[in-house]
Amino acid sequence: MSDLPHPDLGDAWRAARPRPAGVHLDNAACSRQSTAVLEAVARHARHEAELGGYVAEAAAEGLLQQGRSVLGGLVGMAAADVAFTESAQDSLRTLLAGWRLPAGSTVALFPNEYWHTVTAFTAAGLTPVLLPADDLGRADIDGVERALRADPPALVHLTVVASHRGVVQPAREIAAVCRALGVPLVLDLAQALGQVDCDLPADVAYGTSRKWLAGPRGVGFLAMRPSVTAQMTPQTAPELYDHGGVGVDHARWYESREAHIAGRVGLVLAIGEHLAAGPHRVRERLAALGRATRERLDGCGGWAVVEPRDEPTAITTLRPPDGVDVRGTVQRLRVEHGIVVTAVGRERARSELSSPVLRVSPHLDATPADLDALGRGLAE
Repeated sequence: MSDLPHPDLGDAWRAARPRPAGVHLDNAACSRQSTAVLEAVARHARHEAELGGYVAEAAAEGLLQQGRSVLGGLVGMAAADVAFTESAQDSLRTLLAGWRLPAGSTVALFPNEYWHTVTAFTAAGLTPVLLPADDLGRADIDGVERALRADPPALVHLTVVASHRGVVQPAREIAAVCRALGVPLVLDLAQALGQVDCDLPADVAYGTSRKWLAGPRGVGFLAMRPSVTAQMTPQTAPELYDHGGVGVDHARWYESREAHIAGRVGLVLAIGEHLAAGPHRVRERLAALGRATRERLDGCGGWAVVEPRDEPTAITTLRPPDGVDVRGTVQRLRVEHGIVVTAVGRERARSELSSPVLRVSPHLDATPADLDALGRGLAE
């Protein structure tokens, strides 16, 4: 294995954070926040105690608006298109509650969908239908075009990187097909933003703070083009957001009034750190870490890597040897070796998973020694 690119990113990431209690290889669940982000969140909470919550929020508005602008840029939209939410799941619920698509409308999905996504659509009275994909779950572009042309759905929902498999979907090609056929495209970027390029021509994009951007938990975002919000009904009276008759950006009508503002401040700081590191450099190092993980772990103790070796993500999933309990292995790795990874159950994506898998997701500070330690733990 060649040396990992951009070693300065690993050093800087490590130096910017509290020392971990073990080996953290679970960033697809929740990344470690930097000391600066932790302090920014605490500082805003102190301001709330000193000034009052709404006064402190107003004082932070300039910073938050900068965050909306940068988030918009990362997902191919404008600041006016971005709303802060409480999570990726909350973003989808907010979108569906406002859009109010006719009951029974079809929503086209892919086999890699997270169980909550499917549940959210069915709870909204919509009918999910699966689009064609290959054995890895990667979208079949020609098959998708034929399916959408034959029976156009109300929208297409695409998870760019799933939580149970580190495969990148051809989102740009799917977006081109949807645009040509006039079908709205909604992107779930929860596992994508921060590790793959998400500047994509979608109609809606949403995601979370706590994964690859390494922001606080309890914060997410929902980005919607005006063509979508024009079809939506705000859940809160827009005039509540109208300060001095100036009006408010269309997406802000969907921000909750009772929110973790300190967490939003922390997310903006984390995005700033991501930009300062250089998103393209971050993506290159994370892709190299994913490749190194697959090279080092495939076959260890009979565990088998699922993804192609050169898949450009840092997420690797491993199928267990016959008779090995994945959840028990994850517990043993944490207790005996201080290594944190995730057990992914079949319930997460029943259209793709026939049995549990183990997920490994290093961030910029991971080292080959960390991966080798995991390999030894798996081989026991």
